[in-house]
Amino acid sequence: MSLKIRLARGGAKNRAYFSIVVADGRSPRDGRFIEKIGAYDPLLKQDDPKRFTLDVERAKHWMSKGAQPSERVQHFLFKLGAGPKPEIRLTPKKSAPRAKTQERLKLAAEATEKAKSDAAKPAEASAAEAPAPEAAQA
Repeated sequence: MSLKIRLARGGAKNRAYFSIVVADGRSPRDGRFIEKIGAYDPLLKQDDPKRFTLDVERAKHWMSKGAQPSERVQHFLFKLGAGPKPEIRLTPKKSAPRAKTQERLKLAAEATEKAKSDAAKPAEASAAEAPAPEAAQA
């Protein structure tokens, strides 16, 4: 049995509330769990101490028994100083735009830069051609 420490969603539509639970990896996200060890309320402000609560001792106990924390729970453990820093996942290369799209975006960026520089040149030229205000009065 592979154990996971993960979030189980609760709350109403658009009013999410999560419980941090220890569950069998094969059970559904909101299904049967072994123990509830914390809670996470994403609707509260970032600095609110009630935004997430976690029983660190129980989390360490379950991790010693082989439970693997999810990425979000691992982030919470790191914030509390009870776990290693979560590894940052990079965006896969599959999701990058194709070669033709990248070329098109590059050409569009160059055209935008050229348009900005062309718009700035006439303003500088007209300012240089215009006589100084003091010279016009004399």
